[in-house]
Amino acid sequence: MSQYVSRLGGSRVTPRIRFPGGFPGGHRRPRRIAMLSVHTSPLHQPGTGDAGGMNVYIVELAKRLAAINIEVEIFTRATTGALPPEVELSPGVLVRHVDAGPYEGLAKEELPAQLCAFTHGVMQAWAGQRPGYYDLVHSHYWLSGQVGWLAAQRWGVPLVHAMHTMAKVKNAALAEGDTPEPAARVIGETQIVRASDRLIANTAEEADELVRFYEADPGSVAVVHPGVNLERFRPADGRAAARARLGLPQDAFVPLFAGRIQPLKAPDILLRAAAVLLDREPSLRHRMVVPVVGGPSGSGLAKPEGLQKLAARLGIADVVRFHPPVGQDQLADWFRAASVLVMPSYSESFGLVAIEAQAAGTPVVAAAVGGLPVAVRDEVSGFLIPGHDPEAYASALGRFVDAPELVGRMGAAAAAHAQSFGWDTAASATSDVYTAAMYEHRRHVRSHHG
Repeated sequence: MSQYVSRLGGSRVTPRIRFPGGFPGGHRRPRRIAMLSVHTSPLHQPGTGDAGGMNVYIVELAKRLAAINIEVEIFTRATTGALPPEVELSPGVLVRHVDAGPYEGLAKEELPAQLCAFTHGVMQAWAGQRPGYYDLVHSHYWLSGQVGWLAAQRWGVPLVHAMHTMAKVKNAALAEGDTPEPAARVIGETQIVRASDRLIANTAEEADELVRFYEADPGSVAVVHPGVNLERFRPADGRAAARARLGLPQDAFVPLFAGRIQPLKAPDILLRAAAVLLDREPSLRHRMVVPVVGGPSGSGLAKPEGLQKLAARLGIADVVRFHPPVGQDQLADWFRAASVLVMPSYSESFGLVAIEAQAAGTPVVAAAVGGLPVAVRDEVSGFLIPGHDPEAYASALGRFVDAPELVGRMGAAAAAHAQSFGWDTAASATSDVYTAAMYEHRRHVRSHHG
């Protein structure tokens, strides 16, 4: 089956899946799927704890699948006792809370010990339904994949898995002093790659990594780009109005960091680059504001105040503004208000924040890693930086300082570039992957029983 869906240069191809000779015996999309998100709830606010791009991905994808008549039930771990067992997120999308382990204070690293309890909860929910209730399991991240593997086998349905991030890829590009991902995760991911009927990768590069690092069958990997909510993230009433709402000076140069504060995301590189800029151009001090919007997460929780201390050590505490995570609508305002979004990550399976900022009309300076070269059009909607040298980031930011009209020009190109990343495209491509997985699964079952 030809499955490499799009090879990306500057242009973007709508993901397509081709079936040689069509589907003999007819084919159908699933009516209802079980979506698994063990470690992060679609109801949590992105930018807090372990909630990030994956939460946004699951919520938006589920809503758009429901809009094309595929019902979605999302299983996630209950993190407080007050949660009802079921919450309707939107028509056709149900969130089911599963009791697994203590509600509070359980780190993502401790969750593997709760997978058995979580699987039990999923099985209990299924046991109350008629046979054939779910047509397919779609798991997100390796913890969910472990549960999905068992559930799909038990229910006799296909398993579609999205990695989002991979241990081997993260470990190959660790930030200095960051903790490597444990061997248990590598083993778990390897098992899931073998067990899945289909793997969904965010980019062609991620598809290649699945094949290279995990020996995935290239024929089972489909590339589907995540989307962006283009109604929410748009230029709207512009930079000046957004700055007025957020209390930012109108004429300031504002390089923004938005995301979880942890070594992997490298917010320290933006701070170091800002210090280099001020060394080169001391007059900037009165007209530069560096907002850091997000909360500590992952290995960043070990030193939650590390970034504040770094700003003080670099002598730039007066220009850096720390802001706790905000809801999606206010985040869109931060993007509009910024001169440029800075994403110096060490590893990024896609970098949804980069697309959101561009959709809001803001250029991006990003590390040339993972999916970011797909998300950002170098020299058109922003600049891609090889490596993590603060001097290189300072030089890219300096181009906006020296030529302020670049912010508007690249911002307009960024908004145009982001238009091709709507969630409807992603949902329709995902439903094609489901259809292919179901067709092959049925054919496989028939050949085994034939």
